[in-house]
Amino acid sequence: MVTVAGCASPPALRCVDMDARGGRLLPLGLSPARVYGIGLSYAGHAGETGLRRRARTGPPVFEKGPSSLNAMGRPVRMPSRAELIDALERLEPGLGRRADREFADLPALLDYEAELAFVLLEDVDWRRIDERAYAPRMGFFIANDLSARSVAVLGEGRPDRDAFWGASKSFRGFMPVGPTMWVPDALSLDAVVCVILTTEVNGEVRQRDSTGRLLYTPRRMLKAVAARFPDDLPAEGDVILTGTPAGVALRVPAWKTALADLLGIDRFARLSSVIGMAERSGRFLAPGDEVTVSGGPLGSVTTVIE
Repeated sequence: MVTVAGCASPPALRCVDMDARGGRLLPLGLSPARVYGIGLSYAGHAGETGLRRRARTGPPVFEKGPSSLNAMGRPVRMPSRAELIDALERLEPGLGRRADREFADLPALLDYEAELAFVLLEDVDWRRIDERAYAPRMGFFIANDLSARSVAVLGEGRPDRDAFWGASKSFRGFMPVGPTMWVPDALSLDAVVCVILTTEVNGEVRQRDSTGRLLYTPRRMLKAVAARFPDDLPAEGDVILTGTPAGVALRVPAWKTALADLLGIDRFARLSSVIGMAERSGRFLAPGDEVTVSGGPLGSVTTVIE
């Protein structure tokens, strides 16, 4: 078990322009033992989901199954009802069976998330994580952190909410990644490559924002992962997904979330409400949709939903 000390005053994020002189653009090859996700790392996304960031304790952190890696541009199959129920049952015995009874129709509510990600190219020296001059070698790339929101919604209000987030993102093929990674020459845990993340669904732009708007540095993200999983720390080859900007399909006004909390509305009623909203909005992904996530010079990845 590793204990990671906190910084009294974490440095602000620096956004580094990507150019040939400042780093190398290399083919991306991944075989992570662990994939960690950081949630609510853009203010706009936190606002559109009606969820509060935990400013003092850091961002939500979850594990995404490595089998979700989709590095070959393979189509992504919509999870079946049986697969959704099985995922819920593994999270919480009895929950899948109850969801099966409660919902005659249980859609996946498939959502897209354009993200900057980084892969650790060497082990982290956790004893030096607070040293401003220390940084392990990292490669930055783009990913689509696909999510079955029906699984995630049933975790809201639960003490293990982040585990539901991770499970919602761990179906096979749910992490399409771009073809290349950028490895900076000047290493820093307080900087990310500055690119514009864009998501297009059937040619319609849904997300577009700069990675310079991230709320957390890679140092803060690694420390948050270490605090959440002290016995399962990131190592060489592992991946960190840094979060998504505003524009996802799931949009819940903050006042609705606050009202549901005040009235004690249970998670099944909340999911029923989101399913109704999804039917009206038409923004969630459906079979036949083509989703392209791009990151400027980092390239793009296109995924067809089956």
